[in-house]
Amino acid sequence: MGLLTPFTSRFRHPAQVVVAAFGLTVAVGTALLALPLATTEGVSAGWLAALFTATSAVCVTGLAIVDTESHWSVFGELVIAGLVQAGGLGIMTMATLFTLLVSGRLGLRARIAVQAETKTLSMSDVRHVLRKVVVFSLVCEAVAATVLTARFVTGYDEPFGRALYLGVFHAISAFNDAGFALWPDSLMRFVSDGWICLTVAIASIVSGLGFPVVFELARSWRRPGKWTILTKITVWVTAVLLLLGTLAFLTIEWRNPKTLGPLDEGGKVLAAFFAAVMPRSAGFNTLDVSQMFPSSWLTTDLLMFIGGGSAGTAGGIKVTTVGLLAFVVWAELRGESRVNIGHRSLPNSAQRQAVTITALGAAIVGIATYALLALTPHSLDQVLFEVVAAFGTAGLSTGITASLGTAGHLLLVVLMFIGRIGPLTLGSALALNRRARHYELPEERVIVG
Repeated sequence: MGLLTPFTSRFRHPAQVVVAAFGLTVAVGTALLALPLATTEGVSAGWLAALFTATSAVCVTGLAIVDTESHWSVFGELVIAGLVQAGGLGIMTMATLFTLLVSGRLGLRARIAVQAETKTLSMSDVRHVLRKVVVFSLVCEAVAATVLTARFVTGYDEPFGRALYLGVFHAISAFNDAGFALWPDSLMRFVSDGWICLTVAIASIVSGLGFPVVFELARSWRRPGKWTILTKITVWVTAVLLLLGTLAFLTIEWRNPKTLGPLDEGGKVLAAFFAAVMPRSAGFNTLDVSQMFPSSWLTTDLLMFIGGGSAGTAGGIKVTTVGLLAFVVWAELRGESRVNIGHRSLPNSAQRQAVTITALGAAIVGIATYALLALTPHSLDQVLFEVVAAFGTAGLSTGITASLGTAGHLLLVVLMFIGRIGPLTLGSALALNRRARHYELPEERVIVG
C-alpha cells in the first residue's frame, strides 16, 4: 500500500489522517525550533515560543510572539520556511509525492487521504493533480523569488547572496499565504514600492484562488462561459472583495496621518489594495495596523473571516462558502424551492456544508473571543481582531500578540490549527462513527424567525 499505509491504517476517516499529519508536523517543527541552534543567542527558545511559531508556520498564519529575524538564527528561519512550505502544499500532498518518488505507486488509503487534503474531485486524478500542484507552486515561488531578489539587489543595494535569501524566503511566505517577514515592521518600509508589494500581492492572490480554480483558468481563461460554478464564484467573489476592500481602506484611512495620510495618491491606492489583499490570509502589512481606525479593523475582520478560495493556501470560511450562501439567501427571498446558479442546480448537501462551515466558524470565533477577553485586559476590537486573524490564518495583528500570556497563546495555537484544517474537516475527523439512516421521519413545519 506504500509508505503511508502504517500511518493511514490507524484512522477510519481520511480527514483524521490530515489532522494527524498536520499535528505531527507541528510537533516536529516545535522540536526543531526548541533547539539552541534555532536561536541567535544559542539558547533554547522555550516550548511555548517554539510551539507557537511552529503552529503559525505549518498553519501558514504568520502570527508571532518573538521577532522572526532577531530571535531565530538562519537555521531557525530555514525551519520556519520549510514548515511554511509543508503547510502550504499540504502534508498529505508532500507525503504522497515522496511515496510516488520512492515506490512509484500509490495505495488506495493514501490516495483517499490526499483527496481529502487537495479537494480533488476524483481519486483517479490524484497523481496528476499532485504533480501539477507541486510544479505550479515551485514555479510561482521561483518567479516571485526572482523578482524580489532583483529588486533587493537593484533597489536596495543588498549583496546578491542576501538578496537571494530574502527573495526566496519571502516568495515562499507570500505564495503560501504565511505572512512571515524578516523585518520587525513586516513590509512597512516598502509601502510605496510597487515591485515588492505587487509581487507579494499577486503571489498571494494566485495561491489564494485555490488550485482547482487556477488550473481551470489556465485551461479556459478565454471562455468564462464554460467555467464551473466553483471557478465562477471564486473569481467573482474574490474580485468583489478586493474592490470593496480597497475602496473601504481608501475611504476610511485616506486622511489618517499614521497610515495613508503621508502617501501620495498612487501610494495610497497601492497601500489600500495591499491592505485589501493581505486579509485573504497572507498576513503581511505595509501600514501600521495598530494605528488604523476601528472601522478598518472591522473591515479587516470580515475579510479575514471570509478568507480565500477552496483547496488553496488561504484560510477563512472561503469565498465559495460566502458565494453559495448568497445564492441560498437569494433563492429563499424569491420563494424558490431550489437554489440555481446559472444553468446548474446546487445540491442540498453543498447548501448544508456552506451553512455548517459558516456557523461553526462564527461559533468558534465567538467562543474564542469571549475566552480571550476573560484572559487578557485588551479591548473587544483588539481581541476580536486577534482571534479572527488566528482562525483565518491571516497573521495580521494590532500588536497585542506577544502580550496575551501563556493561556492566550495556547488559545491562538488551537485557533490557528482549527483554521488551517477547517472546522468541517476537523469535525469529520473527530466523528469516529457514521450512522446511515434507512428511514425517514414525518415532517413537521417549524416557525423560523
